Parts: sequence; C-alpha cells; structure tokens
Amino acid sequence: MRTLRGRRIAVTGATGFLGRYIVDALLSRGAQVIGVVRNPDRVPALRDKGVDLRRADLGEPEALLRSFTGAEAVVSNAAMVSFSPRSWRETVRTNVEGTENVFRAAAKAGVARAVQISSTSTYRGHQPPVDESHPQHDAETSPTRWNAYGLSKALSETRARTLSEELGIGLTALRPPGIFGAFDTTFTRAHKRFMHVRPVTLYPATMRLCLVYAGDVAEAVALSLEKDAAVGAAYNVAGEDRTTFEFARAWQRQDPKAARFVIPVPFPHRRIYSTEKLRRELGWAPRSYEDAIREVLASEANES
Repeated sequence: MRTLRGRRIAVTGATGFLGRYIVDALLSRGAQVIGVVRNPDRVPALRDKGVDLRRADLGEPEALLRSFTGAEAVVSNAAMVSFSPRSWRETVRTNVEGTENVFRAAAKAGVARAVQISSTSTYRGHQPPVDESHPQHDAETSPTRWNAYGLSKALSETRARTLSEELGIGLTALRPPGIFGAFDTTFTRAHKRFMHVRPVTLYPATMRLCLVYAGDVAEAVALSLEKDAAVGAAYNVAGEDRTTFEFARAWQRQDPKAARFVIPVPFPHRRIYSTEKLRRELGWAPRSYEDAIREVLASEANES
C-alpha cells in the first residue's frame, strides 16, 4: 500500500460536484492537490484548503501539460454530462478527445499513474447483477437519446486504456452509477424538489439504481492510488441494492425540510451492479444512506 502523503496529484474538474469530494479525500490523506479547472475562481474555498488551482480546458493540450507539471498522478474526472444525441459532437469533443488530451499531456509531464472516472452507463444492456466483465458500448454503437452519454464514456474509457498502455501510465477506471451528494445540480437537486414539497409528496418506488454517495466514489479514487492491485483494473463503484423509496425515507428522517408524508408511486426499473471486486481487492465499502445523507446536509449547511 502506497501512502498518498506528500504526493502531488492533479484532479481535472476539481471545482465540480464530484471533484470537490475527490479533492477532500486526497487532502485528508496528506496529498498535495493540483486542481485543473476552467475557472479557478469558481470555488475559492479550495484555495483556502491549500489546493494549487491551475487553469486549463480539456481542449487545450498545452495548458493541460503546464497544469500537470510536477504531478505524480492524475485523476481524470472532468466530463460533459449530456443525454442528447443532438449534442453528440460536443460530447465526443469533451469526453473522448478531451481524454486523449489529458493522457498525452500527462505522459509528457512525466505522470505515471492515473484514475479515470468512467460510468456504469458504459455497459451494453443491464441484466443484473452487472459486473466489470459485462460488454460495453463500442464504436459500432449508434448514439441515441438513451445511450449518448454512456457511449461517450465507453469510448473515453477505451481511449484512456489504449493510451495508458501506449504511454506507460498505470490506469484504474472507476464506474459509478447515479451519484448523490452536496451541491449536485442533477440527481440530488431533482430529488430535493420531490422531497421539499410539503406536507405530502409522491416518490418513485420499486426503482433500484444502486445510488452511490460522492464521498464513497472519492474514497475509491484514493484507494485506487494507494493500492498496487488497482493498476490496470476497472471497478464498479455502486451503492447497495436498495430502492429509491428507501433512499427517500432515509432522507426524510434526516432532513427537517422534507415532506412529512412520502407516498410511493410504483415505477419498476432495475439497475444492479456488482461491487464484489472493489470490495475484495481494495477493501472499499459504501456508507449507509443515513450516514451519507447526514454528511450531505451538513456540508450544504456549512457553505450556505
């Protein structure tokens, strides 16, 4: 096991939702974090924590090279989240060509280790439980409104794997499903719109998505950089197989602003991902919904 204390680790998208959790996980282990971002002024609190913020866009190879200078490892986290095939060219430019720019710049900067944030949406079909050997989308897949994001992430992960082998960079790919956490502008914001309709709200029931807390994804990033077993591996980083209604009830118990009554609405939908490999090889385990939600609410209260 390699300690992260004193190691310089660059994180793309460090001011984003998941990026902030990754930064905190690395700082808590004593790492020196370089935040590679488009707008260094977006989250001033990162500078206060000692993060070295450097300006670069995924489409700027020279800026990325300057930003990675001095880093021992890179966490390739920045990406465009779009589910529309109409924005396909922009999504490819950001998620696929941007990945190539990151890995080529990292190699030129002498970086020998990388972790890429991929997604379980890269899988082609979802017969549960899906493990890491399940087939993924590839260049033969046509983008549709249902798979555009997942396809871009699959192509990105394939490009990262090819380049890491070509350039001598030890790569770990992490594949989370739906992520929740503080300051999330997608799933968590939509969830709170349901939960803050008072005194009664409706919420999807029977849906199973293996929702994962952003802090647990960040923990998987840190473990991947610490443990040699992670080099060359890909891992699902998913939460427990529980219903979204259980998530809503857990939130209701922790959030004083939540509706007093949550009425289940049947919505049969299931996405189950095996995390046995991640647990066995890296010793990872997700927090309970209750513990994670308490952290989310406390984080938001501290910065409100």
